[in-house]
Amino acid sequence: MTDIDPPWEPPLAGTETEHLLGSLNRLRTTFRWKADGLEAAGLRTRIGPSALTIGGLLKHLASVEDDISTRRLSGARIGEPWESIWAGGDDWAFTSAAEDAPEQLYAYWDDAVGRSQTRLDAALADGGMDQEVHLSMPDGRHAGLRRLVCDLIEEYGRHTGHADLLREAVDGVVGEDPPEDWRPTSGRADWFGR
Repeated sequence: MTDIDPPWEPPLAGTETEHLLGSLNRLRTTFRWKADGLEAAGLRTRIGPSALTIGGLLKHLASVEDDISTRRLSGARIGEPWESIWAGGDDWAFTSAAEDAPEQLYAYWDDAVGRSQTRLDAALADGGMDQEVHLSMPDGRHAGLRRLVCDLIEEYGRHTGHADLLREAVDGVVGEDPPEDWRPTSGRADWFGR
């Protein structure tokens, strides 16, 4: 990346770690752009019979960020806010988001991404992508940190596509990447450009 590239652009020629984290950051940024600046009605918009909403995606991806960067990474508890509010079930984050104010949904995601980036940075500094993490299979094999980063990339790839369709239904916003000068207008942006 150069000074003229947007802060979410992965390097043209970097290390494996730089490319994986760059790809993850670009997907996070594109997802957040698709979710940015919406009021409650926009965050609750659905398409057809699907229950997916941008608000539900914000809350779901926030919980995924915290789950991967705690329980799966180190075996630590997922922590707040999830331990106080989790009502259980695989669809809970998606369905309960309709009850949350926009400010809360943006805070869930922005805060979780900041925590996740800090935890992943610390893990990378303490052993790199090849280190084993807490997540293991029934036969005792442990996943590597690379697997967790790839799991996040996969999760964002899937849900950024959903957010793209939902955002177009809300107000017609389309596009592959945010405009080069884009910055979040809602929530906090401590995670942005890291």
